[in-house]
Amino acid sequence: MRFGLGLANAADSWRTAQRAEELGFDTVWFEDSQMVAADPFVVMAAAAMHTRHIRLGTGVCIPTNRIPPVTANMLATLNSLAPGRIDWGVGTGFSARRAMGLPAISVAMLGRHLRAVRGLLEREVVEWTFDGQTRKIRFLNPDLELFNTTDPIPFHVAAMGPRTRALTADTASHWIAVYMNPEQAAAELAEMDAAYREAGEDPAAFRKTAYTFGAVLHEGDTFDSARIRRQAGPVAAMVLHNIMETQYGDLGTGGLGDEALVEAYRQIYDAYEPADARYLSLHRGHALFLKPEEEAFVTGDFIRQCSFTGTARELADQVKAIRDAGYTDVSFVVLPQYPEMVEDWARVRELV
Repeated sequence: MRFGLGLANAADSWRTAQRAEELGFDTVWFEDSQMVAADPFVVMAAAAMHTRHIRLGTGVCIPTNRIPPVTANMLATLNSLAPGRIDWGVGTGFSARRAMGLPAISVAMLGRHLRAVRGLLEREVVEWTFDGQTRKIRFLNPDLELFNTTDPIPFHVAAMGPRTRALTADTASHWIAVYMNPEQAAAELAEMDAAYREAGEDPAAFRKTAYTFGAVLHEGDTFDSARIRRQAGPVAAMVLHNIMETQYGDLGTGGLGDEALVEAYRQIYDAYEPADARYLSLHRGHALFLKPEEEAFVTGDFIRQCSFTGTARELADQVKAIRDAGYTDVSFVVLPQYPEMVEDWARVRELV
């Protein structure tokens, strides 16, 4: 099994990538959420210059943030700095879109963007519509080796629903899933494998990555310990953020069934100003820190229920379960203000 880290980027997150490489991790994924965290491509370039063999990927890139020729150029440039070590994770959007008050993009748009980027990286002539006009585009000077379109760049699609899973299979892409619990993970993997077979692909040929969000309990810690609240609380609160904005696309409840708690949080959300831009307040601190008004909602029980948090042994056992179900990769979150989380996840990795 491959082990990765998912970063909410700071400008110096290359240091975390460097430490991850020293500890034997296989991949570092860099978040693509403008206005929330640092730019992934800039940070990946720095990481490429400070590492030698660890893989570097977008986790995940949002198509509408950049037109296909810009995305392809960025990937090809990174591929020159870290030849053969670049992964392109892509999806329909969560925080990157919602932080601007926008819904997820359509699966059709995702497919068009993905195919255009792949065609460009394969040095094909691709048609794309700009400003209402369809134009033929391609890399004009690949022979000058100003960037690298020779070494392959694997594509990974974040797919939670049947249509995105079908797109993943139809484009022969690898798969990223958000992990909630072993049962859900196994069920979604079975559906993804069925989509691969339906598309005429061998499921065993693809990487299947489970993204987890949480923290590792140390001896004496509880789910309500101050450190755990700081490290796991913000990612657990993403469940509430999603429930408030299901009009933009429902990503699930994380198993949260407390309707009274949800309604109490909704009163906080409904009071955010301006009323036509509540997302500006909701996404402040998203997956980074708890806002003061969230502290009472994100209890130890909430963290236990809505995040990948436990002792190193308990979490290793969950990783073993998803490995045995057929996942090839697992990714653990590291918040930028707590780089020491890398050491905790290394302990989990050693126990798997």
